[in-house]
Amino acid sequence: MAEVNTGGGGGKHQKKRAKKLSTRIDMTPMVDLGFLLLTFFMLTTTFSQPKVIELTPPIKSDDKTKVQDTLSLTVVLGKNDTVYYYNGSLKLTHDSNNIMQTNFSNDGLRKLILNRNQYVLNSIKAIKEQHDANKMPDSTYARLVDKAEGNKYARFVIIKTDTTTRYINVIMTLDEMNICNVGKYSLIDVNDDDMKMISDYKQTHKSTK
Repeated sequence: MAEVNTGGGGGKHQKKRAKKLSTRIDMTPMVDLGFLLLTFFMLTTTFSQPKVIELTPPIKSDDKTKVQDTLSLTVVLGKNDTVYYYNGSLKLTHDSNNIMQTNFSNDGLRKLILNRNQYVLNSIKAIKEQHDANKMPDSTYARLVDKAEGNKYARFVIIKTDTTTRYINVIMTLDEMNICNVGKYSLIDVNDDDMKMISDYKQTHKSTK
């Protein structure tokens, strides 16, 4: 067997030293794998959808037909997170002032709207039972729910705000419309009569808000 002289002046019994080579790792396959994994997850992952509140503004019309008092509910968003409401037309005398106060809890505004919207909720409940039993497609279910929410006997909610109303309270009220299946509602400014009767309510009930 031939010897390889590595230098150093040693004799023929000197041990051979292993030649140290520089380490080089080819990262090209790893980069390719990374792009393949990235492409895979992009195609198979469901991206989170932005959470929004659907708000359909009323269509401008010259129709002056008023909403029936028995079907209208007016909600007035005041300052300091207060919520006032009244059914039908506002009574403008001290003795007949029909404004009442509630809050944003589940037993407050939500319970109020649910109780006022029972006709629509009962109709939707029957539709939902058929949908859950796979007796109707999703498209038909959505169409029938929209029809029930727009029924002539459905409650119409009027939401009134002023310059002191917090934006978050408007969002919460609109969210309650969706939760309670209210399909007919409008968002308008509060008027002087509302403010006058709210002031009367505060004096009568000695409210500090």
